[in-house]
Amino acid sequence: MAPIKGKLYQRLLFLVVFLPISGVLCFSELFFIKEPHDVTAMRKEAVILDCQAHGESPIDVRWLKNGVKVVDNERVYRLSNGSLFISEVESRRGDKSDEGLYQCLAQNNYGAILSQKARLTIASISAFAIQPTSIMVTEGSVARFACKISAHPPSIITWEFNRVTLPLATERITVLPSGVLQIHGVHRTDAGNYRCIATNIASRRRSTEATLTVTPAPRPQLPQRPRIIVGPQNISVLLHQNAILECMAIGNPRPIISWSRADSKSIDVYNTKVLGNGNLIITDIKPQHGGIYMCRATTPGTRNFTVASANITVLAPPSLVEWPESLTRPRAGTARFVCQAEGVPTPQITWFKNGEKVHSNGRMKMYNSKLVINQIIPEDDAIYQCQAENDQGSVLSMARLIVVMSEDRPSAPRNIQADTVSSSAILLAWDRPQYNADKVIAYSVHYMKAEGLNNEEYQVVIGNDTTRYMIDDLEPARNYTFYVVAYMPMGASRMSDNVFQHTLEDVPLRAPELSLTSRSPMDIQVSWQPLPDKLSRGRVSAYRLSYRTSAESTVSQLELPGEKTQHLLENLQPDTIYLLRIAAATSIGWGEQSVWTSHRTPKLSSARVPMAPELHLEPLNCTTILARWQLSPRNSASVQGFKLFYQEESQPERAPVQLRALDNTYTIGGLDPRKKYHVKLLAYNFVGEGYQADQTVSTTGCVSVRDRLVPPPPPPHNVHTKTNSSSSVFLRWGRPAFTSSQAINYTIRCNPVGLQNASLVLYLQTSEQNLLVPDLEPNTKYEFAIRLHIDQLSSPWSPVVYQSTLPDAPTLPPSNVKVTLIEEDTALVSWKPPDEPNVAATHYTILYASRNAWLAGEWQVLQREGTITMALLEKLKPGQIYFVKVSASNNMGDGPFSQTVELKVLADLSLGHDLSRGNIHSTAFSDGFYHLDQKSMTGITVGICIALICIIICAFIIVCRGKNRKFSAFKAYREGVSTSTSAAGQLGSEGQAESSDVSVPMLSPNHFIDAKGGTNLIINSLGPVQPSTEKKEKWFSFSSNAKKDSEAQQNVRPCPASYQPGSTVLTYEEELNMSPDQPAAMQAMLWRPSDSEGSSSSEGSHATGDSGRYSHDETEMTNLSSGASSSRQSLSGEDSGGSECSAKESDEMVEENLTDLKLTESVDNGCCHHEAKNSSQDALSLQVCVHECV
Repeated sequence: MAPIKGKLYQRLLFLVVFLPISGVLCFSELFFIKEPHDVTAMRKEAVILDCQAHGESPIDVRWLKNGVKVVDNERVYRLSNGSLFISEVESRRGDKSDEGLYQCLAQNNYGAILSQKARLTIASISAFAIQPTSIMVTEGSVARFACKISAHPPSIITWEFNRVTLPLATERITVLPSGVLQIHGVHRTDAGNYRCIATNIASRRRSTEATLTVTPAPRPQLPQRPRIIVGPQNISVLLHQNAILECMAIGNPRPIISWSRADSKSIDVYNTKVLGNGNLIITDIKPQHGGIYMCRATTPGTRNFTVASANITVLAPPSLVEWPESLTRPRAGTARFVCQAEGVPTPQITWFKNGEKVHSNGRMKMYNSKLVINQIIPEDDAIYQCQAENDQGSVLSMARLIVVMSEDRPSAPRNIQADTVSSSAILLAWDRPQYNADKVIAYSVHYMKAEGLNNEEYQVVIGNDTTRYMIDDLEPARNYTFYVVAYMPMGASRMSDNVFQHTLEDVPLRAPELSLTSRSPMDIQVSWQPLPDKLSRGRVSAYRLSYRTSAESTVSQLELPGEKTQHLLENLQPDTIYLLRIAAATSIGWGEQSVWTSHRTPKLSSARVPMAPELHLEPLNCTTILARWQLSPRNSASVQGFKLFYQEESQPERAPVQLRALDNTYTIGGLDPRKKYHVKLLAYNFVGEGYQADQTVSTTGCVSVRDRLVPPPPPPHNVHTKTNSSSSVFLRWGRPAFTSSQAINYTIRCNPVGLQNASLVLYLQTSEQNLLVPDLEPNTKYEFAIRLHIDQLSSPWSPVVYQSTLPDAPTLPPSNVKVTLIEEDTALVSWKPPDEPNVAATHYTILYASRNAWLAGEWQVLQREGTITMALLEKLKPGQIYFVKVSASNNMGDGPFSQTVELKVLADLSLGHDLSRGNIHSTAFSDGFYHLDQKSMTGITVGICIALICIIICAFIIVCRGKNRKFSAFKAYREGVSTSTSAAGQLGSEGQAESSDVSVPMLSPNHFIDAKGGTNLIINSLGPVQPSTEKKEKWFSFSSNAKKDSEAQQNVRPCPASYQPGSTVLTYEEELNMSPDQPAAMQAMLWRPSDSEGSSSSEGSHATGDSGRYSHDETEMTNLSSGASSSRQSLSGEDSGGSECSAKESDEMVEENLTDLKLTESVDNGCCHHEAKNSSQDALSLQVCVHECV
């Protein structure tokens, strides 16, 4: 019983496992078990390409080579399992060679499928493309030999020295897999003959021998800045392969080589290593390894370095990210298959139906990586394959479309007829279906052009109440195909029979574009291109050429047959402007004439100027024209360059574009769609400008969604930019996901950010998906945008990306280098950045040395950041002459040093001589005083003179105003003589004045001193009158004689003040309480501010405004030799009192005040006394205390 249960269990397990698999196999009616793969074989070797298909029998397997069916023969035939056997591989030239791309095609009742492509390559090795060359190097330097060869499979390269094999890597010798031999620290024993040997399975080849000559190194060896002699090159590497970046540098001392990425990302340490002395090798490369790598050679112990960079592009075969799925659709429905792939370069998508390539035509459309089938018919039931392919390989995916048919559908419409009505209209008529005609609810009319591929199919839906329809939007003189489908609620009928009909001709829509040149001063060669069918609207039967001079109105006409495309006008006037135009005609009539095109015939001269170039213009898209030219075979004159002019019709001519003599193409971009442009080209040499070639061309229209039923192609995506150098940027982008058999071109727009002049925008054309944009400005930020063009369709511009070019290494030294000695052993070096636009310095190098050190080549080095433009030179030795020079550097390299500046450090700095030679003016300290140069002394002297003149003018004004105030006081004197006397006596009892603050401003808001007059000041013969007041705090200002003894009496007896005509007495009260019966008069008294802070102002030293308020400006004196420079400054006046006060003493004081002004400086118990001398004739005594008395 147990064995029976075991067998039953095994059968159930078999059914559980097999049934799901069989269901999958039944769903996938046909698929491959084995597919062919790439193979490299030796000549005369046998090769088997595998191919096994599985599906519903019978299965037929065929082989294709380069898309053509392989015919079996004795040497090449199919095996029973479907594989292809080649008994002896042949490598003959042409079709007899077995090399190529192979595919197998499997077919059964459900359809046909293609396998992936497999490349058969015959092993070979070609001749050397690069062979080593003899070189001569100095001992201790580096030597490099290179050889390059093409081989399949890739060859292994080894090197021989004097016919003895060298090791692949030693301490000094490195052999790179790319075929480069590097020798570092060359010895004399390295001299000899070198050659490389390339070996693969096919053969071995030896290069020619190259001799290495070693010369003795100079003694002593001078320092040498680092220099990269061989830098890395831009390379493209296949995924999982190895990438090698070479970098060799020289210098003394030997530079250190380091690597980094330009995007600041870290280098993969697991897959990256340094080979030899600075070469970078990346193994098992992956997409993240792509980018710009920078090799940096640095002098040890310094910041002197130089940089070289290269870009690594990682190539990847296609891989599908979205696969098409099998669909079931009813008749007249719509099916959409989606297929998206990625890879580098971007893969191209191709669709196959039962193994045959699908073209976008009529009902089938391909765009945005989709295959769309409209109006499905039974014949669309098939297997569809999506193939993604690039240079690295291909991948396929398949899906099936099953068409479901309705049983009670109507039959197809019958008896289709098409009648031509005009050049743009055809009348279509048909009969109703024979079966189920009563169920028809609508008809669908389909039409498209009968000639060519990728034609658009148009559809018009009309009601069931008519069987006639006029199509009136057709092109003249074109053949069209038509069919009709009947619709009912449950589906559609089959297509009716196709009917063909053509439209009538019409007059040409436009005239041809003219091209004008001159072969001699008396002729014009007129040529034109035949009109395309869309513009000719029929067969052109004749042309009419009209011409005249610009100065005449008489027009000459010629009629030419429709087959001609050129005509030579002879016997014309030299050096004359001619106007020409042309018109075309069909059997219907003449079309419109072109606009007048001007051309100047050459001058009648024997000078040998270049002949007119042969110019060809080709519109690339709706905004770009490609100009191509070549020199005439009859041209024998030398050419220095070309001038290209272009202008829009009826617009002024632009400035010419200067082109080199080697140029033969130029792309004119940024044009307007559907515009006519006139282009003129001429060559020139030292004799003058040559004959010109004139031609007109029209830009096409940018087809929009309104013009076509399909949307415009999407813009390129994944736009990446990488800075390659200071003048170039590498761009890479992805092709949008859509399929088309048409060639795709790209326009790249490039301009600096913030550019205002639109004519300076650069437009570049390419058919690749990457481009290196050259000739850019260094250290400039650019913006890039890309659009694609296909079949007169232009995509929108891609999103703008920004990238800055690298800065250039400085080529100029810092400017305006100055050296300033600021202390006995310290100097200040200052400079300005190099006068170079778009070059930024990241750091500066300062070299300085004494004369003895300079002779020995020993410089002292200082480094400063790029934002700092000065440096201190410290610990200089007295009596020495120093040499100083500065250079600027950035990440791209070092700039030159400035001219050497000499700095002389004197042993005795008090001599005050010029301390620097050359054009440098220096300023130095000596014994606490400045030694100034002549320019500085002149400026200071002029400033002092101006200040003295202002002081004298102010003093004169105040003295004059004081005389006027004397007369205004007589009335007050008569009324208060007694009061004046008591007031004068009261002064003596007041004693010593209280201290008060003199910080600026000196006046409080509610007090002021009137020194102008017009107040209640009372003056008698003894002086001003002092009213009896109750004083809380006062300070007084009056001039005193500096000759008085500094010892003051503590008790001063009352003494009336003497009034001197012409003098002004100033009194300031902090707070004043006056009796009501007394007049408010200003108080003026002689006083002695002992041990207090105050300010003594002589007359004429300050002027008052009209308001009568007193203004005081604080005077500051800076003592350069004083140690306590931050101490407070105070003012102290000397004693102004005496045992007796009389008018005579007052007169003497005033006279002394007007004779001399002295400012003395001394230190006495913490009080500072300043004394200065002024040779001015009218001097005032001013006592200033600059230190607070303690």
